[in-house]
Amino acid sequence: MSAAIDDRTESIRMIRDSAGAVAPRGGDSKRVRALRFTPTGFDRAVFAEMGALGWFGLAVPEEAGGAGLGMSEAVALAEELGAGLAPEPLVPAMLSGRLLAAGDDAALLGGALTGEKVVLTAWQERADTLTVPGTPDAPRVFIPMAAGADTFLLPVREANRIALHALPAAGADVTIEKAMDGGNIGTLRADLSRATRVADDVGAVIEQALDEAALATSGLMLGLMERAFEMTLAYLRTRQQFGRIIGTFQSLQHRAADLKVHIALTRAAVESAAAVLDSGATGAVRQAAVSKAKHRAAESGMLVLRQCIQLHGGIGYTDEYDVGLYLRRGMVIMNQYGSATLHRRRFMALAPEDVE
Repeated sequence: MSAAIDDRTESIRMIRDSAGAVAPRGGDSKRVRALRFTPTGFDRAVFAEMGALGWFGLAVPEEAGGAGLGMSEAVALAEELGAGLAPEPLVPAMLSGRLLAAGDDAALLGGALTGEKVVLTAWQERADTLTVPGTPDAPRVFIPMAAGADTFLLPVREANRIALHALPAAGADVTIEKAMDGGNIGTLRADLSRATRVADDVGAVIEQALDEAALATSGLMLGLMERAFEMTLAYLRTRQQFGRIIGTFQSLQHRAADLKVHIALTRAAVESAAAVLDSGATGAVRQAAVSKAKHRAAESGMLVLRQCIQLHGGIGYTDEYDVGLYLRRGMVIMNQYGSATLHRRRFMALAPEDVE
């Protein structure tokens, strides 16, 4: 048992170290700022590097070409990329890899896992949901970084199963809107006559894959809030007012201590949920763990990020100061794969203390 724990700890440490090559903590924001509001919003070369590192297939079984690791590793990776503000669509790419691993198109799966192709899943038909209706002719909304996609995956309901189709992004009817963090979101009006069927039924996979995506997004939020807090502490320790370091003011110390508690509680919820999923939990147990973590990450994350802006004073509200980039990113991802409200309601409905 101890050896297994040591192996997992080492695996997580290596994942965190590898993230530094793409999004180093404390690195400058030149790359991130240069990519804001560009046509795709992210760097294709960096995306390919992420694929080469095996990140998109972390949770994909080894026999399907993935790394066969767990959510503890995926959450740790997401945390580091959140702290580094990497704009590349990590979580959407991981979701697509999970779905393609259940299909028959080995070439498309290989391209998605290696990062040679940007494959995004267009599953959402309305705001704030984790349900996949799979309506064939319904517009698919809120597709993150859709402007950079090579292929869209379309879950389509057929009687009691959900088939998966691949639609080339070239020539697709997509409306792109700019997001406040410099990225973009897309609305796709799908034409199945141009699509290729790549899986007969992903119904058993997609529910779990969306839960995993929600948890990985919680990891992103944890990284955002933790790094913004680190920046805020550094500011409080150097900024002077009335001849004193403002970090010595007791009222600001109390506020900083409160934020530290929120970060600690978020980390506990996220890492606990990852351990639950890695233990093989299914159904209500898995869903409750994910919802507890996502609710905590979204709600506490926005509280911490907003407070960090306020603790910086006027400079925190300027676009030139980096702490504001973290708030903008948090505002974009906080509702992806379910808002705090949705996950709070789901957690309460599941009554996990009654689940065996």
